[in-house]
Amino acid sequence: MQFRLTRMVVLVIGLAVATSACGQYSLSSIRSLKAFRDGAALYAAGNYPEAAAKFEESISHNPDFGFSYFYLANSYDNMYRATRAGDPENDALLPKAAQNYRLAIDKLAGSEEPQAAQFRKLSFEYLIAVYGPGKLDDFSQAEPVARELIAWEPNDPANYQLLARLYEDQGDLEQAEAMFMKAIEVRPDSPLGYQLLAYFYNRQGEFDKTMEAFEKRANLEPDNPEAWHTMGTFYYDKVYRDTSVPREQAIAYIESGVQAEDRALEINPDYYEAVTYKSMLLALRASKETSRAAQEKYLAEADALRERANELQAKQGAAVPAAN
Repeated sequence: MQFRLTRMVVLVIGLAVATSACGQYSLSSIRSLKAFRDGAALYAAGNYPEAAAKFEESISHNPDFGFSYFYLANSYDNMYRATRAGDPENDALLPKAAQNYRLAIDKLAGSEEPQAAQFRKLSFEYLIAVYGPGKLDDFSQAEPVARELIAWEPNDPANYQLLARLYEDQGDLEQAEAMFMKAIEVRPDSPLGYQLLAYFYNRQGEFDKTMEAFEKRANLEPDNPEAWHTMGTFYYDKVYRDTSVPREQAIAYIESGVQAEDRALEINPDYYEAVTYKSMLLALRASKETSRAAQEKYLAEADALRERANELQAKQGAAVPAAN
């Protein structure tokens, strides 16, 4: 994220000197932009205390220049150290960051300046993070900001997913699930929505729901071998780690895992991770058999696949150019 912000500083420095409140090329506007440029250079160098002073100066000359509020807030945010929590000087940085993110949101509303919408969204996201766990940890402040962001951009599924994580952190799993589902409703063709829903269910120990969501994700990108391979890894881990799974159910999970890896290999026959996991699944399948002949059959298949995986890995590794 820091790389993205530093890169966006360069874009903002190129903004026109004019702002709507001060008039084009007014002396205060020119002074504000000069201080902003100096602050941006200090910010990019990681000198946040001096950068903050320059952004304060920029605001003093032009209180309507919303970008200065964002970078002032983010400078305070970056100065905060969780390891120094309890130190009054350190703790005072987060309320300052929250205050200026809020001002950035308000000042950038309706702005026609380039990148204004991007920075307003960042201001929302960072303000929510400041109110989140590990910082101010104030859900009563974070939730309304997240809902305000949703009201501003109701068609962005990421906004619902952000609110879902806030609810999950509070232990409100019903609301969290509803927000993950709302994100899918907003963008039903997005594989990411189902992927994040799957990981949510996985965190709750809901294995069957996890796999149902992963399968919906894979069906939305049928030519992505990683989507199918991910399913194979989850089926393997479930059977390998959860010894309470009944034998018949374990076999069904293993077979589903093998099928998922086969789908991955139909797309990319040289996908050595999929070959590896198929080998592991077949070895696990052998462990569920009581017949010696059946065990040997599955183990022979697993061994052949493991050799194939090793060959593929060696071949692909050799194809990687050596570092200069």
